[in-house]
Amino acid sequence: MQGLLWEVGIADFIIVTLVLGGGAAFMTGRAVARGWEPLTRAVVWMVPLTAAVRFIHFALFHGTLLSPQFYVVDLIFLTAFAVLGFRLTRRRQMMRGYGWAMEAAGPFSWRLKSGQKA
Repeated sequence: MQGLLWEVGIADFIIVTLVLGGGAAFMTGRAVARGWEPLTRAVVWMVPLTAAVRFIHFALFHGTLLSPQFYVVDLIFLTAFAVLGFRLTRRRQMMRGYGWAMEAAGPFSWRLKSGQKA
């Protein structure tokens, strides 16, 4: 059963793309943030990770290896997981390292404390 987001089955998509690939993407985002590197580095790393996820779909579930549509779909999901891992880690870094000047502004961001100057 082929859908707009998956080509072989929804369970295969969930297991390979969201669980395995998403977990790897989340950890990649965390690693990039821990190295104090920019978010673009994590996004660039999603290109080969998406190729690996597409290969798993091809090798295990007889999916299409070179399908631009499903490559882009997987890339979007993996990039979202990487950004999530990056932002959570970077927020934690900012709160621990600069707690005297920063305060939490939601689960993914921070801001200067009131009374602080940029």
